Amino acid sequence: MSDSHRIEQALLQLTGLIHRHAPMTGTHQTLVPSLTLMHATQLTEPLESVYKPSICVVAQGAKMSILADESYRYDPSTYFINSVELPVISKVIEASPEIPYLSLKLSFEIDVILDIVQAMDQPTSPPSHPTRGITLNRMSLDLLEAIVRLVHLLDKPADIPILSPLIIREILYRVLQSEQGASIQQFAVLGSQAHNIAQVIRHIVQRYDQPLEIEQLAKSINMSTSAFHKHFKRVTAMSPLQYLKTIRLQNARNLMLSESLHASDAAFRVGYESPSQFSREYARMYGRPPMLDIQELRSSVSGP
Repeated sequence: MSDSHRIEQALLQLTGLIHRHAPMTGTHQTLVPSLTLMHATQLTEPLESVYKPSICVVAQGAKMSILADESYRYDPSTYFINSVELPVISKVIEASPEIPYLSLKLSFEIDVILDIVQAMDQPTSPPSHPTRGITLNRMSLDLLEAIVRLVHLLDKPADIPILSPLIIREILYRVLQSEQGASIQQFAVLGSQAHNIAQVIRHIVQRYDQPLEIEQLAKSINMSTSAFHKHFKRVTAMSPLQYLKTIRLQNARNLMLSESLHASDAAFRVGYESPSQFSREYARMYGRPPMLDIQELRSSVSGP
């Protein structure tokens, strides 16, 4: 049997498994803590979230993820990886009741990548300068078969605690063997420029409501301010200040939706000192003033 035919068969298996364990539309957490499944029967509205390091695999249909002004389309022939926390907008672009969109997301810790790299006889050489924290890769047979085995564990819950860490480790090893393996490995290598930028990104995400001290952050990773700006943008596709604004505005939008906060209260919660500045930047990003945008979002969700 040719590899292409085996990939086709493995995708059919994966489609059936996801459909069985995620029979209803929506996102489903599984008994494997780092594994979630998604089922959609129609195109979705753009959804904002801060993607943590993870692998996204589509078994059926297609999805689009947007980082800054860059678009990434992925379907069963490709898989999507983000190696650092990035504010991404995603939407399902191919789905129907007859052929639903079915996918999975497997999150991982970058420390596991480092452990695998150190165990490899011939680790790939990371780029000399940091590259984008998002990559698209062609699906391989070895990787797909490992993913199918992981999802198969949902049929045997007693096996999950023992076997899932081993299979996840194999999946990450296969990813590191891909054509983009070096781009993923760079964020795990201690002391590398990419790893240092990833540490700063984590710091910003955890303290997004606090002032951004560019010079201090650059100094903390032994970079000049200009080098820090350059490498940060290579990884995130935006400047440190743009990154912080995006994280703040996304969180403010979520607070207004989930906790019904007034715009000024949400602004202070995410670190803005001036509600008027918050409203201006919010309208610039979303095209509408905060409260009008929230009203429109609520009506679009409740209407269908």
